[in-house]
Amino acid sequence: MSASLTIRLNPADDVVIARQQLIAGTTLADEGVTVQGLIPAGHKVATRAIAAGEPVRRYGQVIGFTSEVIEPGQHVHEHNLKMGDFARDYAFCADAKPTESVAKTATFEGIVRSDGRVATRNYIGILTSVNCSATVARGIADAFRKETLTEYPNVNGVVAFTFNGGCCIDSKGEGIQLLRRTLAGYARHENFAGLLMVGLGCETNQIATLCDEYQLGESDLFRPCPGW
Repeated sequence: MSASLTIRLNPADDVVIARQQLIAGTTLADEGVTVQGLIPAGHKVATRAIAAGEPVRRYGQVIGFTSEVIEPGQHVHEHNLKMGDFARDYAFCADAKPTESVAKTATFEGIVRSDGRVATRNYIGILTSVNCSATVARGIADAFRKETLTEYPNVNGVVAFTFNGGCCIDSKGEGIQLLRRTLAGYARHENFAGLLMVGLGCETNQIATLCDEYQLGESDLFRPCPGW
């Protein structure tokens, strides 16, 4: 039968995917195996003998471990596949290879920041350390409407980032850690040409503590305003 009956997603895979329902006795020529039993469309077919407890790979990644011996051509599914612990390597893009022609010719209209990062926009950001300063932050952003920005052609816009929280929050809990990490991420984003952070000065999420924790020193591009 035609090898087009299945899809191989990665050369290292232990399974291929049935394009249509397969019946026992069907030969998968490219894989050199014969189907054993009924395999529904979209399901996995083993292409080699896999011992009990062995990892099974799809997309080149471990998707589970066999709960019993699996023979070539058999259906691989939850009846013979189980979860298990194993070491994972999150080496993103480790297999990426540059394309010489693209690397030489591909360009875009970007903005090179002073630290070497490249941006695609020039926004001014208004951040808040607490919900209570959200109205002020939005008011600042609203003051720079489209007609005002015509005087600043290199600025794409002034945007306020507000949230509900920052006041009565555990000063050492996971919530404030997540909040500060998120705010620091905004503060460092390359598409911001400048940032103003507005706070009350009485909130748990103190701007000074955030700046110290994430090394956000005051500069021409970042201005903390802890008590408006």
